[in-house]
Amino acid sequence: MTADPRAHAFNAAADQYAAGRPSYPPALFDFVAQLMPRPLAGARVADVGAGTGIATALLRARGAEVIGVEPGEAMAAQFRRGLPDVPVVRGDGNALPLADASHDLLTYAQSWQWTDTARSVPEALRVLRPDGALAIWWNTTAFDVPWIRAQHERIAHHCGVTPTSRTRPDDSDAIRLAGLSGLRVARRQVRWSRRVPLDTHLANITSRSAFLVLAEDDRRAFLREERRRLHGMFPDAAVEEAYVVDLLVATRP
Repeated sequence: MTADPRAHAFNAAADQYAAGRPSYPPALFDFVAQLMPRPLAGARVADVGAGTGIATALLRARGAEVIGVEPGEAMAAQFRRGLPDVPVVRGDGNALPLADASHDLLTYAQSWQWTDTARSVPEALRVLRPDGALAIWWNTTAFDVPWIRAQHERIAHHCGVTPTSRTRPDDSDAIRLAGLSGLRVARRQVRWSRRVPLDTHLANITSRSAFLVLAEDDRRAFLREERRRLHGMFPDAAVEEAYVVDLLVATRP
């Protein structure tokens, strides 16, 4: 979807991504269903940047007629193994391999940031039916949990990137940053958590884009220290992760 090497790095870690990445809470799909103009059950949906199919499977469970769109060969192969009866096509949000006015809903779970919005917004509007909706969301860091905030800062420091602001943008800034100005946009935020084995938590960390472009020795060094630190905090080796899903649903005005 972009020339950024971090976007393409996921393709080399498809198994790791499938093993560690968090899912999404039921309330997220309740909001999507409430905000789109027609029922989600029976809707024609394309999950763009589908990856291994985490969101695709949940959309199908809601009764949607869903197809995955994924640029990476290895990620698409993992998708097919997990969802053998769901179609997946190779493509990305900047040039959707889908017909004009063919879908009721386009979803971008953790993938919108890899698109060029000058191209992906017109592409989405081309593919959507006149009463269709575009839904984008991210599992964002729960910065109010001290150990999660501290870990986020350690990861950013180790990867040489600037830590994300602890304050989420207000609605108007979120819409502008997503490139959705000019559309009718509703925003919802959903807090949720999951309890996972320590190894799953560490796999989730190293499936992130900033980590995937590091040298193997750098990744291993961080994981050794992080495992030691977290064992002290979670002696039963079960980690309680907290997230806030940030959802934007856009329709034509």
